[in-house]
Amino acid sequence: MNMILRRVSLLILGLAMFTTVASSAIGGDLAKVMEARGLTENDVIRAAKTYNPTGVKDEFVVFSSGGQSGQVIVYGVPSMRILKYIAVFTPEPWQGYGYDVDSLKILRQGNIRGREINWGDTHHPALSEVDGKYDGKWLAINDKANPRIAIIDLEDFETKQIVVNKLFKSAHGGAFFTQNSEYIIEAAQYAAPFDNNYHPIEEYKETYRGGVTMWKFDSKKGRIIEDDSYTIEMPPYMQDLSDSGKGVSHGWAFTNSFNTEMYTGGIEVGMPPNEAGMSRNDTDFLHVYNWEKLAKVANDPKNVTIINGTRVISMETAVANDALFLIPEPKSPHGVDVSPDGEYITVCGKLDTHASVYLWSKIKKLIDTKDYAGRDPYGIPILDMKKALHGQVELGLGPLHNQYSPVDGEIYTSLYVDSQIVKWNYKTLKVLDKENVHYNVGHLAGMEGKSSDPQGKYIISLNKLAIDRFQNVGPLHPQNHQLIDISGKTMDLLVDMPLPLGEPHQAVAIRAEKLHPHVRYPMGTNSKTGEIHVGKTLAGQERIVRDGNKVTVYATFVRSHINPERITVNKGDEITMYMTNLERAQDETHGFTIDNFNIHASLEPGETTEIKFIADIEGVFPYYCTEFCSALHLEMMGYLMVKDPNKKYVSAQKLKMKTMTPEELKAEYDKTVAVNTATDAVIQSVVAFLKENKFGDHKVVADLVTDAFDQYGQIPAQKKLSDDAVASGDLEKAILFENMIWQLMVKTADVGIRAKDALVRLVATKQSPSAQAGERAFGEGGCGGCHVIGKVSSGPDLTGALQRHENPEKWVKEFILEPEGMYDDPYVKSMIDYFKLKMPNQHMTEQEATDIIEYLKWIDENANLF
Repeated sequence: MNMILRRVSLLILGLAMFTTVASSAIGGDLAKVMEARGLTENDVIRAAKTYNPTGVKDEFVVFSSGGQSGQVIVYGVPSMRILKYIAVFTPEPWQGYGYDVDSLKILRQGNIRGREINWGDTHHPALSEVDGKYDGKWLAINDKANPRIAIIDLEDFETKQIVVNKLFKSAHGGAFFTQNSEYIIEAAQYAAPFDNNYHPIEEYKETYRGGVTMWKFDSKKGRIIEDDSYTIEMPPYMQDLSDSGKGVSHGWAFTNSFNTEMYTGGIEVGMPPNEAGMSRNDTDFLHVYNWEKLAKVANDPKNVTIINGTRVISMETAVANDALFLIPEPKSPHGVDVSPDGEYITVCGKLDTHASVYLWSKIKKLIDTKDYAGRDPYGIPILDMKKALHGQVELGLGPLHNQYSPVDGEIYTSLYVDSQIVKWNYKTLKVLDKENVHYNVGHLAGMEGKSSDPQGKYIISLNKLAIDRFQNVGPLHPQNHQLIDISGKTMDLLVDMPLPLGEPHQAVAIRAEKLHPHVRYPMGTNSKTGEIHVGKTLAGQERIVRDGNKVTVYATFVRSHINPERITVNKGDEITMYMTNLERAQDETHGFTIDNFNIHASLEPGETTEIKFIADIEGVFPYYCTEFCSALHLEMMGYLMVKDPNKKYVSAQKLKMKTMTPEELKAEYDKTVAVNTATDAVIQSVVAFLKENKFGDHKVVADLVTDAFDQYGQIPAQKKLSDDAVASGDLEKAILFENMIWQLMVKTADVGIRAKDALVRLVATKQSPSAQAGERAFGEGGCGGCHVIGKVSSGPDLTGALQRHENPEKWVKEFILEPEGMYDDPYVKSMIDYFKLKMPNQHMTEQEATDIIEYLKWIDENANLF
């Protein structure tokens, strides 16, 4: 208790110091903003808890389903900033997904019964595990509407595989990894015949079936192995969400169900609707099955039936091997969640105010002693609910889903009807706290909250309704994800985040430090397979190959040109383009499209991809880089010219253009070379600075330097071409190559100066809060328009400004506050005469002037770096 009080005291003291320093540093602006916007101190503290200063990254990364968009949404916590949409079951043009050949192969893996399916209803993302802990390697997600599972590689956040469940007709209960990612669990939702034939609804109990598919997963390759997977036949109860055992319950799994009544509706014939008939019973069934034993059972062909190419273990076989059991649970349950140690299993029924906690040791004892309360109509043993329960606790209306925290016994549950999150203890069965959310929460996302190593700190409430929380954008509202701080004794709602894509259903969160994605690919990589692409093309290998009516183009992309820049084909030709991004610089993505042909590709650094189309219309079609990649982005283009081989074309008369005289060409060449020489001098000065300050000791700077030299290294080849052109007397071509050299130098200098600026910040002395405020005031006040630190610009260099006057701090402060009063000062007058400019009054406050002086002191301390 003393430790807790001490931590609280330190937190209060820290916040008080923060408020005092912040208020002082920005001249009371915080108080003005608070007053103008009607903010309380708690509002400001909450904002500070979620604010990431520029360049600061989040502690956690969240993967949220994108619902009907068929995608996955990635965002950070605590900032709640959206980072990416991962294309999965739906074409996505920015990433070229479904438009280039390689990604289309992935999308077409999801075809069902020969039919193209171009959308999905993503529901439950799951992270791969080792010993029940997230390892940050793979993400799986299900499609409820078209029963499929997709695998996403977290080295590049791209979809690598889609598998179709050939038995189920819908599947809500996926995806869930087992403890060591041996299998991915996918449970059927709406019972239906396993075969693809018609069966009348009157034969529901006899021919309609539920089931659970255990997808065998290769965690090294990150692929589902369909031939090693199997399905457990289940009764036609609507199987729902699942969870895998862990720790003491490893090897087992648990799947909820509803409609144990096996009601089939019939409004159109005068029957009560499904919602009435499917919730008549007081309880439904929790399915308990030993997947580890059944995997061995499935290896014997005698134990399985092959249906649609899938191995199926019948209910009778599962029961005969003591591997399938039922336990009554509150009716219409949704979530089933296994505790971090695997001993406690929590189930919440939507139509029950209680959470029910089962104890694995009790369940296992009932199984081992064959202590059954009876059997269901299909002969599956039923365990006694009371004997299996640890206990029940009343939480509120509409309990749904659970997440665990690192605190022993602590669990968080969403209450759909009450629009609340409740914190309680599943061991003591005591409610600890409740927090209102807005509105009608479904799933929760804790920080690694379903793993063996929950992190606590935050809970995200995935709300189904937004209603009045955001600006009205029409009848279709965004979803609302609300971040809740759970680090204190009581929960604290920090921030709302609208999610305007699909219907985000569920999310999982992982520590960002566990993710290690690529920043570039090995040159020529097919990102969809991880192998070197058959169409890999390096600089100098660009070519156009014709074989009858098939034309293959081997192209490269690099700032700021596409090679080749002209492609001429015949109408009706089949065009295949292999495109390689030759960039080594991080984040230098190129896109590609040809007008009117409905194709797009995205090429990350080092990637090769393929597009294929028929040139079925005559004309001239520009193609270009769709990603703004450099200052000469608009010039990164070319022409596809499609001619009709059956037509005779008459050339238009060529325009006669004025050409430069030899003397003018020589002058232009000399001028261009002189500019390049001067630019190179700047580059060499930056290189010298970087070497003197040991840039290699700082990886972020070293990476930038590598990128800079990638550009600079291309110059000698261009210089040789220029020199050869000069030797042959073609100065016009030489000027073009010299201009190419200048482009490469500009790119080098751009990255090099960024490296220098980054290095300065790393090796310079730490700024005081006042100096930080001074630098901010310097920038916001427009001082940088005339003064460039480290060199003379349209105003004097301010390095050493505090050594130029007697009582310099007083002099500089007076000049900042009222410059016009000092225009006749001899020093100021000489500066006005030299620069032909007068220092304007920027109406700085006294505090801002004081802070700028502290900033100038910091500059002088680090003068050798500027």
